[in-house]
Amino acid sequence: MKYQIESGWLSGVRRVPSPHCNSRPDGADVDLLVVHSISLPPGQYGGSYIDEFFLGHLDIDAHPYFSEIGTLQVSAHLLIDRNGRVTQYVPFHGRAWHAGQSEFCGRENCNDFSIGIELEGLETDTYTEAQYQSLAEVAAAIMQAYPAIDQSRITGHSDIAPGRKLDPGPGFDWQHFFSKLDQQTGEVSPR
Repeated sequence: MKYQIESGWLSGVRRVPSPHCNSRPDGADVDLLVVHSISLPPGQYGGSYIDEFFLGHLDIDAHPYFSEIGTLQVSAHLLIDRNGRVTQYVPFHGRAWHAGQSEFCGRENCNDFSIGIELEGLETDTYTEAQYQSLAEVAAAIMQAYPAIDQSRITGHSDIAPGRKLDPGPGFDWQHFFSKLDQQTGEVSPR
């Protein structure tokens, strides 16, 4: 397996610790993986704006859109950029602020029990092969470390916040991702 998890951190990835996190509630087992998408400004890729946003340092004068989001306190556990490079902002045992108002299988506040992975992208765009590969490798490592997460407990932000969020959007090929994940885990996707 390409990635190992030690003390809540993936080995061999870029680490940029975000202050936008806190402790999970006592007794909250991690049993959900949520796939998101983000690009800053929307539809533009590359640069440091996502890091700055997750760190709370986004310059609201750098782009008109940033004045709408500049005061939000948001993070994710991981970001996978267009080249497949992984950055970790919050250790997996920590509660990243990625889901907002959300519900999965009757449980609210998905941040309490989930891991959030952002793909650099836009809901209406497609994702790169490098992103699918990295996501499959990362998801396999997470599933090994958190066995309550199986393929039925990997979902999109749009599924836990319907009507409010659209990501990762129609450009994300779930079948292709699960095929890649099957290669990593040796399992067959139930989907």
